[in-house]
Amino acid sequence: MPASGVRAAAIAARLTALGLPARLEEHDQSWSVEAEVPESLPAESWQEVLEAVAEADRFGLLATSLNGRTLWAAVRKAVPTTGDVGGPSHQR
Repeated sequence: MPASGVRAAAIAARLTALGLPARLEEHDQSWSVEAEVPESLPAESWQEVLEAVAEADRFGLLATSLNGRTLWAAVRKAVPTTGDVGGPSHQR
C-alpha cells in the first residue's frame, strides 16, 4: 500500500479506536475516510477526533437533519508541487 493509503488507514484506525467505525475507500487521486458521528459523542472526545483527521490533507463534517453527522477526511495520493498543500499548517 502506498504511503497515502497507509496514512488514510491510520486515520481510519484512530477513529475506529475512538468508537467511530470508519470506512476507507480508494479513489483515482485520493483515499477517503468516513465515519458516522453519533449525537452522544462526548465533548471531550472531539479533541482526539480532530487530532486524528488533522493528519489528512482535507477534512470536514457533513451534518444534515436527514442523515445525521458524517465526518470525512481525504488523503491525496500525490502531493501537489505548488499551490495549496493543505492549508497554513501544512505548508512545506
